[in-house]
Amino acid sequence: MKTVTIYTDGACSGNPGPGGWGAILEYKGRRRELSGGEKATTNNRMELTGVIRALEALNEPCIVELWSDSKYVCDGLGKGWAASWKKRGWVKSDKKPALNPDLWGRLLELAEIHTVRCHWVKGHAENEWNNRCDAMAVAEREKFR
Repeated sequence: MKTVTIYTDGACSGNPGPGGWGAILEYKGRRRELSGGEKATTNNRMELTGVIRALEALNEPCIVELWSDSKYVCDGLGKGWAASWKKRGWVKSDKKPALNPDLWGRLLELAEIHTVRCHWVKGHAENEWNNRCDAMAVAEREKFR
């Protein structure tokens, strides 16, 4: 399988409020940028949407090295939290409903197609591509203000 590196980020003003997401897919030195946004959303929804849209852009099953500054995404996917929520009918271990089951469900479907390895990166720090994704997400968010 091909190994693709994906960087993603989400941004939201108001939480809920206008939001945007950005993603960069990298394979053999070539990069493809994707971005989008919504008028009324949350930061976590934008973080998830960035990952989903990036994975949906892949044409075949791949090994994916996913870089995100979202602990919500990295822990939910990488530590198996989202899969557990789904098994319990989208209920967390504290008996509260899991948020964003629609997006988590889609992400789990895609994670069955691809081998996704999550890597957390500190946001707004030294990772050039995470910073680029942040800039794209903010630009998309601003279109709705």
